[in-house]
Amino acid sequence: MSETSLTLTRPDDWHIHFRDGEVMRAVVPETAAVYGRAIVMPNLVPPVTRADQAAAYRDRILAALPDGSSFQPLMTAYLTETTDPDNLAAGHAAGILTAVKLYPAGATTNSDAGVRDIRKVDAVLTRMAEIGMPLLVHGEVTDPEIDIFDREAVFIERILKPLMDRQPDLKIVLEHITTRQAAEFVPEGGANLAATITPHHLEINRTDLFRGGIRPHLYCLPIAKREEHRLAVRAAAVGTCNRFFLGTDSAPHPVHAKESACGCAGIYNVASALSVYASVFEAEGVLDRLEAFASLNGPRFYGLPVNADTVTLTKSGVNIADGLTAGTETIRPYHAGETLDWTLSD
Repeated sequence: MSETSLTLTRPDDWHIHFRDGEVMRAVVPETAAVYGRAIVMPNLVPPVTRADQAAAYRDRILAALPDGSSFQPLMTAYLTETTDPDNLAAGHAAGILTAVKLYPAGATTNSDAGVRDIRKVDAVLTRMAEIGMPLLVHGEVTDPEIDIFDREAVFIERILKPLMDRQPDLKIVLEHITTRQAAEFVPEGGANLAATITPHHLEINRTDLFRGGIRPHLYCLPIAKREEHRLAVRAAAVGTCNRFFLGTDSAPHPVHAKESACGCAGIYNVASALSVYASVFEAEGVLDRLEAFASLNGPRFYGLPVNADTVTLTKSGVNIADGLTAGTETIRPYHAGETLDWTLSD
């Protein structure tokens, strides 16, 4: 390792959205060029709730890969109040399902079929704990009386802590954390609790959403918070707790859906994510810790082997395209039109 070159075990993305159809066929190759594996979110329309649906979705993803790619999509099932625990267990045993995703109903894109009463899925969660199947959590309450900037912190107190008390053996990933409360709670939560951190939540705070005007391409859920929270999440990412790891929450939407009267939440960041992570770790003086965050902590928590190959980042600059074409649509990437420091070498 030097100041201008860094070789890492190939990283994985432990939280990504591929969508389907033309968008999926556009974004899958970009992802496969960087990561060895990715946890694929199930919030399609209709959602992926059963093992057979996950298997069919995996086949569509594999068909979109470039020839010779060894990329592995790790599939998830969308948890509902009518989920069949036997179906999940069978899918997990067959190697189809890696994890289950909890969306509180109405919390984010395509989450209307999610869970409204967490106690109604206790039987499913008990079965998951028995077979070692992780629960991936979008950690926000959807109570309209709770301010949008407080929803993650309230979720931890109101939902997550009681859930962990009831299900102490359940492995849980609190995804895309955005608050000081989450950054502090995960290290205290024990070996069965981990968290993913996105590149954009390491860089932006809520003021950035309005800097020079409304910035719809920086709108995501959970929404960016105050600067004190960004700094706490950043400290967690670059720290030494091995239960924080890379999860981009890359979420493509067409430009017209972002720049509309009711714009969609989500940031597409595949092209820029690894460069952003490297720059953050470099700025904090701990570039040597990036490999653990990006490549080692996630497999350790999921009980999977680390990737056998490596990638090399060089500090030679990378230009982020203005847009990615997906059929007739255009997706605007995070940092579109900018030049970032670190680039993935061929």
